[in-house]
Amino acid sequence: MYLASTDAVAKAKAKTKPEAEAAPEGAAEAKAEGKAERGRVAGPVIALGAVSLVTDISSEMVTAVLPLYFVLQLGLSPLQFGFLDGLYNGVTAFVRLLGGYAADRGGRHKLVAGGGYALSALSRLGLLLAGGATAGIGAALAADRIGKGVRTAPRDALISLSSPPETLGRAFGVHRAMDTTGALLGPLAAFALLWATADAYDAVFVVSFCFGLLGVLMLVAFVPGRHDASFVAATRREPSTTKRGRVVDLLRIPAFRRVLGAAALLGAATIGDAFLYLLLQRRLDFAVSWFPLLPLGAAAVYLLLAVPAGRLADRVGRRVPFLAGHAALLGGYVLLLCPTDGLPLLVGVLLLLGIFYAATDGVLMALATPVLPRGCRASGMAVLQTGQALARLVAAAGFGAAWTLWGIGPALTCAVLALTVALAGAALLLPRTGSLQNTERQA
Repeated sequence: MYLASTDAVAKAKAKTKPEAEAAPEGAAEAKAEGKAERGRVAGPVIALGAVSLVTDISSEMVTAVLPLYFVLQLGLSPLQFGFLDGLYNGVTAFVRLLGGYAADRGGRHKLVAGGGYALSALSRLGLLLAGGATAGIGAALAADRIGKGVRTAPRDALISLSSPPETLGRAFGVHRAMDTTGALLGPLAAFALLWATADAYDAVFVVSFCFGLLGVLMLVAFVPGRHDASFVAATRREPSTTKRGRVVDLLRIPAFRRVLGAAALLGAATIGDAFLYLLLQRRLDFAVSWFPLLPLGAAAVYLLLAVPAGRLADRVGRRVPFLAGHAALLGGYVLLLCPTDGLPLLVGVLLLLGIFYAATDGVLMALATPVLPRGCRASGMAVLQTGQALARLVAAAGFGAAWTLWGIGPALTCAVLALTVALAGAALLLPRTGSLQNTERQA
């Protein structure tokens, strides 16, 4: 469906190229926006979605088995796992900033993103060589997260630069839907490999590396590497301070500060998915061989709702779906505290977790894009992702410590209270739709 739309866009661009060169710059941009408004998704968005699909198969194969590998095979405590899970999500703090800054200088988004994809692929071999050594495992996880941190902001900047503001939610929704298809297939592949090889984790790591390498090759072959003349002209019109992409300059943008503060506040109250899956396994007491399939439920919901959530965000404003998604996550925490058991508990938690990601992941990037000048788009997204990652590092370590010291019930109660307070604070911090539109016109 989306590939057909992409072909139509390519033909239309080829047909009207002489007219676009002759017309004023504003008219060319208006034509591009008009095409996107008719429901077409830009070619680079589809290409990046395909790369993310293949790469996510690679990463989710590993992510699906890591909790079992750490807690059951290596015998790590919940506290140790909490710190490793926090490392897995938060080690990229400064690397994200460097990656975003490097991508904005000269518009090298594809080059920087490609380096990140390649490093993540190579980290699978690191897990294979580490064996049971905690230091080796930590280094491999750090390499994987560094690769993800380097590539994420340039990739999302490419998506935003390829799409007009009116359809940002849809563009990110399409990308996230394709990305989540990989997240859906990855655990299935891990489960099949563990079943076929009698729990040989090495086989999972090898196949994961092969998929990661394929993603790098697809990026090189199909993702355009240079921006058009409109991007260059737009960045020249921006003030020199915003072109630098420095954190201090970005934090001078009031609307961006509010979005960053809300995202970090909510991230500090968001425990890792792996903890939720471990809690489900303990509550329902099913065979550990079924554990890698748990992410499939949330991924399936995310896949179905990512595009509708993006389109809804374009229509009603991105603030409301973003807050509603975190409210759904809060519902999942409450459900785990309730005496509900069996299938209702399993379906309920996975459904709410999928809604959370569909309504927040791409929507947050679409929410931040209008307040960021084009010349520092990757840097701004890197700052936003860094703040969220550091906050989730605190949340993962804190929940792991609370579980170890107090038990599951008190730890979950603290998580519910923290997320409730964070939701109230974020509702006050996030700028309204009207103020975002005004900021966008000024940028």
